[in-house]
Order: sequence, then C-alpha cells, then structure tokens
Amino acid sequence: MFGLRSDGKRIKTIDPIMKLTPHIMPQRNDAMVMSLYDIDCKGMDGYIFAKRKEGLHYTYMDIVIAAMARGIALRPKLNRFIMNGRIFKRNDIQIAFTLKKALVDSADETTVKLTFKGTETLADVHEMLQKEIDANSKVVAVNDTDKLAKLLTIVPNFMIKFLIGCLKFMDKHGMLPKSVINLSPFHTSLFITNMKSIKMNYVFHHIYNFGTTSMFISMGKEKYEPMVLDADEEKIGVAKILKLGIVIDERICDGLYYGNSFREMKRLLDNPFLLDTPLEKRVEDQK
Repeated sequence: MFGLRSDGKRIKTIDPIMKLTPHIMPQRNDAMVMSLYDIDCKGMDGYIFAKRKEGLHYTYMDIVIAAMARGIALRPKLNRFIMNGRIFKRNDIQIAFTLKKALVDSADETTVKLTFKGTETLADVHEMLQKEIDANSKVVAVNDTDKLAKLLTIVPNFMIKFLIGCLKFMDKHGMLPKSVINLSPFHTSLFITNMKSIKMNYVFHHIYNFGTTSMFISMGKEKYEPMVLDADEEKIGVAKILKLGIVIDERICDGLYYGNSFREMKRLLDNPFLLDTPLEKRVEDQK
C-alpha cells in the first residue's frame, strides 16, 4: 500500500508530463501504441546454421527472447509499469508466453513465465526455455499457474467475478501477495506469442488492463519479400523476413527512448553472435 509493491519500486524523479500521463490515460488500452518491425532472417539463419554444426539446435524463439531480455537489461525504462496512476520500475526482467501442449484444436494451453538477470547468453536462455517447454508440453503436465487458474474457477461464475475483482483491488493498492504475482502471466515485463509456431501471420495483440505488462510482441510466420539491397545502385532482391507486431504502453517512457531501444534489439536480432557474450552488468533505472 501507499505506493509500495513487492514486484517494483515507485519512480519519484519523473518528468512532470510523464507523471501526468497515467492520469490522462488511466487504462493500458488507452495508451496502446502499435508498431511493425521487419527482421531480415539472414543473421538469425546464419547463427542457427553455424551452431547446428556444433551440435546445438536453436530456434527463432530462442533468439527473440534472448534479444528482448538483453534489450530490457540495457534499456531499463522498458521494464517500467503503471499501477494506480504511479510509475514503477520492475524488480526483475520477466518474459511470459503461452504454450500449446499439442498442435490440435482440443489440446490445452498453459502459460510459462521466465525470470532473467539480463546478463544471460543466448545459450543460457535456450537452456532455460527448453527446460520449461519440456516440463510443460506434456499433456498431463500441470504447472503452478494452471493450478491457480483452476482454483479460481472451481466456484460459481458470480464468485469468479468477485474473486477477480478482489485480486484487481489488491493489485491496484499493492496488497496482492508476491506468490500470486510470481505465478501470474499478467505481471511480466513482456508477453510474447509465437504465431509462427501455428503457421500464422503476426497480430497486434492488446496489452491487458489487469496486471502490469507494458509490452506484447507477436512473432509471425516468416515470408520471402522483395527488399532494397543497395539504394545507390537501385538493386532489389528477395529476403526472408520475420515480422514482429509490437504493442507498447506509451506512458512508461517517451517515443525517442522506445525507438532507440527497439533499434538496439533489432541490432541483436540481426547479429545473434553478440548474444554469445554475457552482459557484464545490467543497466539500472533512475530512482
């Protein structure tokens, strides 16, 4: 309560305009900004093929998550969130995603949330990701998030509404237990959905009013598209492009910071070999 939370610290030295913004746009769906990023797969493919010769098998999902975790570690304002009109910096770097247990309509879904220090290499991220996928992809597997969801839905519908209302009130006022926040996929730095895995194009997915997620990224199925290879020589070619649909909460930082941040992430995606070297130290946000 009183601006104190278990998952973040309130930022007090904030620009007056930024401080007013959450009161002008009180909901996240008021403040959603959408952007499409085209990523040339050449760099990622080169990395994947090089590692395959070493007996290592990486995916685009590994690289994208590693680049996003590193990007947030380098650009800490991306890890802020708004709650009850206040701006907080998140304690941890967390990325959540939904996992389909089998590629059939009837298969259940589960949600996984990974916590990063921000200094991990791509190999570290791959190992963490693979461990969670292996543990949760079995049809009979039930993680703690699934158990919490089941617990909240064993009561009648009117009670579900009451319980969710209580959780929202507690979250708004900093009273939501840390154990619940740790399990909640809605309390995360970034939520990512891999539409490529079900052979679909990217989408612009809304960010949730419940919880603290300030960014949602959708990976679409890669496609071959014409592109300019050399503007001076007017040379045009074909490239394999991975499209990322990005939705952000514009209230946590200004447009220039967002632009520079995603340029940094694109630099890492264009050359994943940069992620083989651990980050020496995570950049800290202001107080």
